[in-house]
Amino acid sequence: MKKILVTGSNGLLGQKIIEILTGIETVSIIATSQNVDKIVDVKGYDFELLDLTNHLETKYIIQTHNPDTIINTAAMTQVDKCEEQKAECWKINVEALKNLVKCSNDVKAHLIHLSSDFVFDGTGGPYSENDIPNPLSYYGLSKLEGEKIIEDQSGKWAIVRTILVYGVNRKMTRLNIVLWVKNSLEAGKPIRVVNDQFRAPTLVDDLANACIEIGIREKTGVFHISGPEMMSIVDIAYKVADYYKLDKSLITPVLSAELNEIAQRPRSTGFVLDKAINGINYLPHTLEEGLEIT
Repeated sequence: MKKILVTGSNGLLGQKIIEILTGIETVSIIATSQNVDKIVDVKGYDFELLDLTNHLETKYIIQTHNPDTIINTAAMTQVDKCEEQKAECWKINVEALKNLVKCSNDVKAHLIHLSSDFVFDGTGGPYSENDIPNPLSYYGLSKLEGEKIIEDQSGKWAIVRTILVYGVNRKMTRLNIVLWVKNSLEAGKPIRVVNDQFRAPTLVDDLANACIEIGIREKTGVFHISGPEMMSIVDIAYKVADYYKLDKSLITPVLSAELNEIAQRPRSTGFVLDKAINGINYLPHTLEEGLEIT
């Protein structure tokens, strides 16, 4: 039986991975998070409190459970917050990863690490796994530095880059693009959405299944995992409004410069998905299909 340990299990992706893994009889699961377990109505896994910035704690948990595979979804992902709180961002996205890599190597685990399209500058997409990163924000820089640590220090590793993940879990800790638009419009709240940034929105179920496939098949290297469609962020908002039959007139398209965001975002990313399609039979859902699932 393969033993899989998941970090960041309270997040959108972490919860989804645990939920899917509990349906696989040949897998034993350890969910870990810095905070108390928030997964509800799911059984068949063990849970451990784990602060990845604490080396002794990380070492104890990993050596106690001795996993075959570790899927690291833990990260500080709020882009503007990372720009404002650089020391905290570096501690969580870089220093904690050094702890995890060392402890993972000690038990010879296959380490799967989540990264982001924000390692790119948005001028040359859609990007393949071989394209050269050039982050614009401190968040992107921290994720790129994490990738370098994985590549340079991990024994057996995979890096999964993804884009604008959306979906629903039973107990959400943070809004994503779909829920933010839906909740705002249902409340009659006007929203301003950028029309000059382009992404490939990724259903959390697709991303979770990709991470699990990479783990079960023991794949290594960098994988690009995203939705199959490129669209502007405001078009994503319009599609959400249409699906839920909400008032699109509450959506105002704006330029990125008008939002005065603290961190710079890449204008257009998108991924070439050939490696994932051919290597792990990755078949992503369109946004419309994803909305049906959520």
